[in-house]
Amino acid sequence: MATRSTDPVTLAPHSGDVVVLGGPASADPAVLGGKAARLADMIAAGLPVPPAFCLTTGLFTRYLADTGLAGKIEGAEGGAVRELILATRLPAPLADEVLAAYERLGRPRVAVRSSALKEDSAARSFAGQHDTVLDVAGDAALLDAVRQCWASLWSARATAYRDGDAAEAMAVVVQEMVHCDVSGVLFTVDPVSARPHRVVVEACRGLGEGLVSGRVSSDLFVVDDRSLEVAEERVRYKVAKWAPLAPGKIGMTKVDAAERSVPCLGHAQLAELARLGLRVREHYGSEQDVEWGLRDGAFHLFQTRPITTRPLPDDAAARGGALSPYVAQQPDAVQQGTLWSRMDIGEIFVGLMTPLGLSFARYYQENVHTDCAAALGVRDTGDADLHMGYYQGHIYLNISYSAYLLGQALPTRDQRHFTKRFVGEDVEGGALADYENPFGKFPGGMEDVLSTAHWLRHTAAEALRMKSRSGAMVTSRLYEFDRARRLDLTRMSRRELHAELTRNLGWFHDMHVGYMPYYINAFGFYGILTELCRMWLGAEGENLQNRIKTDMSSLRTVESAKEIWAVAQAAKDRPRVLKIINDEPLENVAAALRADDEGAAFWERHMEPFLRANGTRGHQEMELTHPRWIDDPSYIFQMIRRYASDGFSADDILKRSSGYHDDSREMLKKLSLPQRKVIETVISLYALCSELRETTRMSMITSIWLVRNVVYEVGRRLVEAGVLHSLDEVAHLDFADVRAYLAGGAGELESFPRERIDEARRLHEYRKRLPEPPLTFIGEHDITQAVRPAPGGARLSGLGASPGRVIGRARIVEDLVWQADEFEAGEILVTRYTDASWTPLFAIAGGVVTDVGSMLSHSSIVSREFHVPSVVNTKYATQRINTGDMVMVDGDTGVVEVVEG
Repeated sequence: MATRSTDPVTLAPHSGDVVVLGGPASADPAVLGGKAARLADMIAAGLPVPPAFCLTTGLFTRYLADTGLAGKIEGAEGGAVRELILATRLPAPLADEVLAAYERLGRPRVAVRSSALKEDSAARSFAGQHDTVLDVAGDAALLDAVRQCWASLWSARATAYRDGDAAEAMAVVVQEMVHCDVSGVLFTVDPVSARPHRVVVEACRGLGEGLVSGRVSSDLFVVDDRSLEVAEERVRYKVAKWAPLAPGKIGMTKVDAAERSVPCLGHAQLAELARLGLRVREHYGSEQDVEWGLRDGAFHLFQTRPITTRPLPDDAAARGGALSPYVAQQPDAVQQGTLWSRMDIGEIFVGLMTPLGLSFARYYQENVHTDCAAALGVRDTGDADLHMGYYQGHIYLNISYSAYLLGQALPTRDQRHFTKRFVGEDVEGGALADYENPFGKFPGGMEDVLSTAHWLRHTAAEALRMKSRSGAMVTSRLYEFDRARRLDLTRMSRRELHAELTRNLGWFHDMHVGYMPYYINAFGFYGILTELCRMWLGAEGENLQNRIKTDMSSLRTVESAKEIWAVAQAAKDRPRVLKIINDEPLENVAAALRADDEGAAFWERHMEPFLRANGTRGHQEMELTHPRWIDDPSYIFQMIRRYASDGFSADDILKRSSGYHDDSREMLKKLSLPQRKVIETVISLYALCSELRETTRMSMITSIWLVRNVVYEVGRRLVEAGVLHSLDEVAHLDFADVRAYLAGGAGELESFPRERIDEARRLHEYRKRLPEPPLTFIGEHDITQAVRPAPGGARLSGLGASPGRVIGRARIVEDLVWQADEFEAGEILVTRYTDASWTPLFAIAGGVVTDVGSMLSHSSIVSREFHVPSVVNTKYATQRINTGDMVMVDGDTGVVEVVEG
């Protein structure tokens, strides 16, 4: 919708409590509130602000007096006051004044926004504390929206933010609605860095509410405020946006495919926008946080407020963490000589973590990880603080210290057997050949004898009990899952919730400790197989371990894809059920199925067993903020839609060939009989450990889901108490604070200070801007000095993870839930990284290409099981390849090439 003229509208003389912004009336915050006063000032200064009028604090006071609410709300609880206002209509004279102003504005669709007295002040922003109602049209809807804004002065979150201060009068802004093509925020100074002359712009498709809520991807631009040239540019693949879904209804919808990889703003537009931002800064004489939108090529400013947060100083610690992943400073030789890696440490830790995810990982490090080491037969498990590290929001394993401790075990007595499995090309080229572990070798003598004996006893016992222990873990998982489904956490007291979290953390410990031997043993046998192929077959045996048929298509992760297929077939056999799944919005499908007789029967017979077996899967499982399939089955419904429409059977997919000739058996025939028997034995042990690993992995990730349930119940209560604006802010909590809150008597505000939440959010937003840190590095790494543009050209090199050669159309997948229904069978899946939740897409992919990965990452293992050619660790694939490009993927050589743009 194009904006109307910003010329002031002349109102009737009796409407002194309704003021046109930018008109002759003064922009007095005591009358207009902070936000409206700013808008009036901006309009008067000639800035492009959509026309608006303000219902002053005087009108609000008259409303309270004329309705008799003034006496009723004195001393009343905030929630009661809010309900009284929502239930009390405006008296006719007041309503007439509001509607007269609306008529003079031209009765467009409008945004109705709060404007409290101290809102957007230099001291406190009140950002997000009071209500905004978008896309309002019609007299009744406008009056309802006004009362909603007034009532939000007593919302729980606004009351908590005031921290004991009394509620003051509330003005309301009624502003013409602009359905923006692009929206965003502009900071006239970098809010998290002290770098001078930097205007920071974040931009998303659609309305800015998606960006503010953190639910959509955005582009980041940095403009030099002297030259107005773009100094930095980070364009992300943008799948979803906030936009009108129907008149009066705003929500999430998809970005047009042609716009997803395109920058939201061109350089000329960025220069124009920066100029506007600098005008605002100059006008107010202070750094500003400006909300803006672009419609039909014209910029509009919706709001500005002083930047109230303190920029982080420009040193190593403030760039999101020290240059080393160590939690505490170490001796220089250790600090500079440690080998760090995030390769093959399990998909649960992959990718950038939120503050909550990082703090939960820290809990795991302090309370679980050393016992996991003990489960491998390590007698001395060392210092918990040295096992893991954290860099720019990513989790790293201390390979040097782990190799030192694993020197107690016979298979890893030579540290190189362990170290080389975690080293990527970032530190290859001779760096590892001369590498000396700063921790040295594990002490010899009697310590060595005792440790070796301990490892032998433990390993013998593990071999005897590994199968029975796996069965016990599966039985335990089903019991805990069913128990959790029966519990109603909302009815528990804080003390009971603390007991539940304590119980769940105990099971979390046991399942991770139980899982670790299967994971490491499968890892170890893969390494032995690789070494034997290289040693006995030489160049001919290169990559042979990935071509040997291990008959692991029954792995739990792969099996989940087959089970979704079975559910999809069951839906396909029931046209009414499939119609509900296809036609309803994703968020409504589950409820719509349960409300329908045939749908309810389908849910009970097919969905419930599937969710019991697979429902605790999800993206990046150690990241507590991600919902699991059972929490949000949208992805499952997307895959049902896709599987039901493609006409393939599960057997068709599992038996398909990627086109390469499997010569592994012919190669093995060249070996002597004893050598062949040894390799076949190692293959069978690798297959057994892999199967047990996948079976028990479900117990491990279910234990994380149980912890997540309690954390989100705490989050729900914090939203109810007004401490959090929404459940999205749970991501910025610290897990230690959650535990302390449940264990102690401190209140919500004391346990979760707003300043700490906001600081965690700022730091996380800063980390999201940074490039992906390396998979492995030695010592320290300064990511701000290591930024290099992606190389040009259409040919990329990575690791050939699954053999075969295929040509197909590429599809960039950024958001699994939103894009699963777009993915066509045979397309090349191109993404940053994958985990177990992506497996159903592999079943129909022609090939897989990732920015990040290793030979034992999820994308590699599952690609091999589905016989899908795969190249991982390309670093730049999602930046250099576009959806629709014809791409050649060579899983043998590790080359990806765009053959037709």
